[in-house]
Amino acid sequence: MIVSVSRRTDIPAFYLEWFFNRLKENYVLVRNPMNYNQVSKISLTKEDVDCFVFWTKNPKNIINYIDLLCDYKFYFQVTITPYDNSIEVGMPKKDEIINSFIKLSNTIGKEKVIWRYDPILLNKNIDYDYHFKYYEHIASKLSGFTNKCIISYMDEYRKTERNTKDLFLKKINEEDMIEIAKGLSEIAYKHNISISTCCEKLDLSNYGIDHSKCIDDKLISQITGTKLLIDKDKNQRNECGCVKSIDIGVYNTCPHLCKYCYANYSFKAAERNHKFHKPYSPLLFGELRGDETIKERKIIKSRNI
Repeated sequence: MIVSVSRRTDIPAFYLEWFFNRLKENYVLVRNPMNYNQVSKISLTKEDVDCFVFWTKNPKNIINYIDLLCDYKFYFQVTITPYDNSIEVGMPKKDEIINSFIKLSNTIGKEKVIWRYDPILLNKNIDYDYHFKYYEHIASKLSGFTNKCIISYMDEYRKTERNTKDLFLKKINEEDMIEIAKGLSEIAYKHNISISTCCEKLDLSNYGIDHSKCIDDKLISQITGTKLLIDKDKNQRNECGCVKSIDIGVYNTCPHLCKYCYANYSFKAAERNHKFHKPYSPLLFGELRGDETIKERKIIKSRNI
């Protein structure tokens, strides 16, 4: 079983005590996002978890607790983008995040730390040259501390329209995608970083950019030392190459409050839910009311090949 920690919120940045408490208890409870009364009980034993995939915009807090993961296999995806606090409201300074990325890489190995430059957005102030300038800055700092960068372009979600309205975003077309890809690819190559896309239809292989799997069975096989065959995740978009995983996060709980984020479509809800978080609860926020239906989540066994 692959456990995603998490596409829905930044657990390494904000919910570490809770996460490690769940490891001690060997399970976590996750509400169904579409049915509040339906709760899954997910095993977190070392026998059942093949690999954790951590997603974060700030790995600083978890670095000193890496030893607590000694019984597990894992890798990190760390998002570093060029935007300021007018867009990423609750983020610390980017150089601080870069320094934490480097420290994490030195701690666990660069093959286990992937840089996400995601999402790429455009408006009158953020143009091609803006991206090339800041991508160069970040890539030069991360050179030697990661093997891979994953990029994606801003998608239009109805849930984010209200939060991004004041950004006056430009709809990104195919020409934009190609020109940006060409520039980023040249920079990445110079710094010995491979570059891939996430959930994009467009073929950019002419520029040395392939389609990526963020939940990557090939990488997981390398990390675990076992060749695994894991089915594609049918719950993701058609363009997504990720293999099956179980996500233990919750929407509307991330205090980063990035305006473009599909997982935080209500800032008020995110701030309120964060306040209801209790580190010793089996749920990420809130508590069981007693009328829920709790079902053991079927373990998805990765198959050896």
